[in-house]
Amino acid sequence: MIDATFERERLPIDGDFTISRGSKAAVETVVVRVRDDAGQTGIGAAAPDPHYGETADTVCAVLPDLLEAVEGVDDPLALDRIERELRDVVRDNPAARAAVSVACHDLATRRLGIPLYRYLGLDAERAPPTSYTVAIDDPEAMGEAAADAVDAGYDVLKVKLGTARDRERVEAVREAAPEATVRVDANEAWTPAEAIRKSEWLADLGVEFVEQPVPAENPEGLRRVTGRSALPVAADESCVTLPDIAQVADRVDIVNLKLMKCGGVREAVRMVHAARAHGLEVMLGCMVESTASLAAACHLAPLVDYVDLDGALLLAENPYDGPSYAGGSLAFPDRPGTGVRSD
Repeated sequence: MIDATFERERLPIDGDFTISRGSKAAVETVVVRVRDDAGQTGIGAAAPDPHYGETADTVCAVLPDLLEAVEGVDDPLALDRIERELRDVVRDNPAARAAVSVACHDLATRRLGIPLYRYLGLDAERAPPTSYTVAIDDPEAMGEAAADAVDAGYDVLKVKLGTARDRERVEAVREAAPEATVRVDANEAWTPAEAIRKSEWLADLGVEFVEQPVPAENPEGLRRVTGRSALPVAADESCVTLPDIAQVADRVDIVNLKLMKCGGVREAVRMVHAARAHGLEVMLGCMVESTASLAAACHLAPLVDYVDLDGALLLAENPYDGPSYAGGSLAFPDRPGTGVRSD
């Protein structure tokens, strides 16, 4: 027998987190626990983003139906069937479905006595280092944040842009962290002409690639940018679900996949393979979220080229222990499942 419950959590961020769309000081998450009759419990969590039409309220509204579907399957190892049932119950609400998917994968692999990455047949040593996000602030503060991140062991920085002072900000980061790998993310803030123009000086400053330079609603603009940019281009907001892979395949060089966008562990794996089939490089990303939701993505890291799984590192409080990118490199706890435990 399977029993499932959920609860809301509000987690403060370590300082304001600002991107081109706005700022936030805390995140609302919803934690899911799925228990079997042997006393094993799988843990997952939703980190909904209003930009994709989800909030903690919408997650809580659909979770009873999603968890009823899991209880109806009543087999913790029937993971394909569970994710299929979740999609049949709720077509949208991917963060809510992802929370249940993560909890079920955690429970199944706890029962099997192996970590999730071994269940998937992956080599943990192939996981790329994570980038560490430098949020929008005044240039001096962003330089200080970059220096602190490098001192803490993070050699890859993801710099948020999308303002009139973008160049000053990147120059400040580059001066503070001259040896770091730097990627930039405009979060849809530029026009195609701006993106092309800015790519020239970004390349001169040694930036590796630019993520989501133009709005997702402008697919032809994205194609134009990629065709003329001095840097490779990654899609995030333009690539949400599996069918989007084919849509963006001739418009970008890299896709950024997130469990909270696609709705589940198995769907994320399918998206990685679809992206490879289209000749795309793959980044695995996250929202600002706790280890309860981030853990499963950590186990998928060996599948991809780039990792941006620093969401839990940005929190002032993270009430869960588990896989960690502290110091930049991925470390798994020596226990089965996703490795998540409550502090």
